[in-house]
Amino acid sequence: MRASATTIGVAVGVALGFAGAFGGFLAFLLVLVLAAVGGLVGAVVDGRINIGDYVGGRTNGRNQR
Repeated sequence: MRASATTIGVAVGVALGFAGAFGGFLAFLLVLVLAAVGGLVGAVVDGRINIGDYVGGRTNGRNQR
């Protein structure tokens, strides 16, 4: 069973709420950044983002047609 975007959004919201309530602002920011990184990694694994489009070597002008 795959979680819907709404379910994931609610879970992230609850985690951010707990981090803000019990850990303070820095914990809130840490959880927010880690959730964003996790979302990015998940999108790459699912194939929704092709990381090769953003990361790669520079071309030096050779082998271009």
